[in-house]
Amino acid sequence: MNRSRSLLPTFGVLILVLGAIQLVPYGRHHTNPPDGTQAAFDSPQTRALAERACYDCHSNHTQWPWYASLAPISWRIQRHVDEGRDKLNFTAFDAGNEKMADAAGEASESITKGDMPPADYLLLHPEARLSASEKAALAKGLDVTFAAFAEKDEDGGKGEAGEKGEKAEAGETGEKGADRD
Repeated sequence: MNRSRSLLPTFGVLILVLGAIQLVPYGRHHTNPPDGTQAAFDSPQTRALAERACYDCHSNHTQWPWYASLAPISWRIQRHVDEGRDKLNFTAFDAGNEKMADAAGEASESITKGDMPPADYLLLHPEARLSASEKAALAKGLDVTFAAFAEKDEDGGKGEAGEKGEKAEAGETGEKGADRD
């Protein structure tokens, strides 16, 4: 009995803190922005796999679960979605954004290595779990979809995205034969 009485104030403080953090507005803005330029997937299969495993964080079609409004969980979810959309957004794809072009070129590697989808996301979204064959199909499809953004080609040279970035840094307009001096 003495032990339960000593836990009561601790429990009360915990409830007060959890209640107070619900007043923090971050993590409660659950309006999806309008779509922009859609990624041109190589096949309907690649699109379906990406929608299933990636779209909650990497698109403007996020499905917000009920717990996405409960702090502090809502803060983590909001941060994941904000970072995911900023890095690679399949429904507002901006090839001119260097960070997005780099992420597009690395998307299949993230799937293959198991970095994406994140383990904590998969805990609450079992539908996003991909079998080994689905992961391979998604990685292959993303490679084809974003081939122009791959960092390096097989010869070790830079892909199209790397060449564009170098031209922009050198002040070239894309015309062949321009001097870099």
